[in-house]
Amino acid sequence: MTEPRTSGLRWGILATSGIAHAFTRDLRTAGLDVAAVGSRRADSAAEFAAEFGIPRSHGSYEDLVADPDVDIVYISTPHPFHAENAILALEAGKHVLVEKPFTLNAAEAARVRAVAAERGLLAMEAMWSRYLPHMVRIRELLADGALGDVRAVLADHTQRITSDPTHRLNALELGGGALLDLGIYPISFVWDVLGAPATVTASATIAATGADSEVATIFTYASGAISTTFSASHSAGPNTAHVIGTEARIDIDAVWYDGATTFRLVAPDGAVREEYVSKLEGRGMQYQALAAERYIAEGTNDSDILPIDETVAIMGTLDTVRSIIGVRYPGEE
Repeated sequence: MTEPRTSGLRWGILATSGIAHAFTRDLRTAGLDVAAVGSRRADSAAEFAAEFGIPRSHGSYEDLVADPDVDIVYISTPHPFHAENAILALEAGKHVLVEKPFTLNAAEAARVRAVAAERGLLAMEAMWSRYLPHMVRIRELLADGALGDVRAVLADHTQRITSDPTHRLNALELGGGALLDLGIYPISFVWDVLGAPATVTASATIAATGADSEVATIFTYASGAISTTFSASHSAGPNTAHVIGTEARIDIDAVWYDGATTFRLVAPDGAVREEYVSKLEGRGMQYQALAAERYIAEGTNDSDILPIDETVAIMGTLDTVRSIIGVRYPGEE
C-alpha cells in the first residue's frame, strides 16, 4: 500500500528519460501533484506532458526551475549533469530529488550539499529502493536483533543491457559503466546494513570504451563483518541479496531492489521464521517522493533513511572503487 499524503508539494520533472517516465507513473499512483515538465527540446516536454496529463511543459531546464508553480524538482539527466542541474534548481529556490547516483563523484555531491544547506532546501538522492516497504521491514528486523550479529552482506545487480559503445552506459563522457549505474544499488544497500567500510577492495572488467562492464567489491568493517557486491551491464545474474547473521539470515529474492520482491527470515537450521510478500502499488518509486514531501513538511530538509551526508560518503566509496579499477571520467580533477 502507498502511505497517505503528507503535504501538497508541486513536482517538476527535469528531463524526459525512461526513468522519469517510471517515476512520474508512480507519482500518479500516489496521487501526487505533477505541475510541470522541462526538457532541452520543447516537443519532448510537450509529449511527456500530454502522456501524463501535466498542465505545463517547458523547452528548457531554466524555464522549468523558474516556474512559480513548482516546489520540488526531480532530476533524471545522465550522471555528469546531476550536479549542475541540482544546483540550477536549488538556486531557483526549489527542493531537489536527484536520481541515483547523486552526482558523478564525491566532490560534486559535496557542492550540491553546500548549496542546499545555504538555501535551506532538501537535496535528496533518489535511491528509491531504500524507501520500499520490504527494506523498511528489513531495517526493523536488524534493529530488533533478529539476525544476531551481522557477519556478511551479499548483493548483486546484473543486467544484459547493451555493448553498443555509443550507449550512455558504455560512454565515459556520460558517466558510463556498471558501477555508477547498477553498482550503486548493492553498494548503497551494504552501506545501509553495515555502514561505512573500513577497507575497500575491487576488481573490474574494462570495456573497449574505457567504461567498466563488470565490477566486484569486497568491503570489510570494524565489526569484522564482510560485504561483497557484483555489478554487470553485459550479463544477467540472479539479482538477489542476503544478510547473514549469527542467529538468522535474510534472503531477498529477485529482483531484490524492486518493490515487488519477497524475502524470508531463515533460522540456522533452515526454518523460515518470517516470510514477507509485497503488496506494492506500482513500481514503488512513489515512496521516496512521499518521504521527500514529509521531510519538507516537517522542516528537517534531510532524509532519515539516506541522509545527505551518507550520500556524499557513498559517492566517496564509489570514487575509491573507481580509483582501484582505473576508471576516470573526462573533466574530473
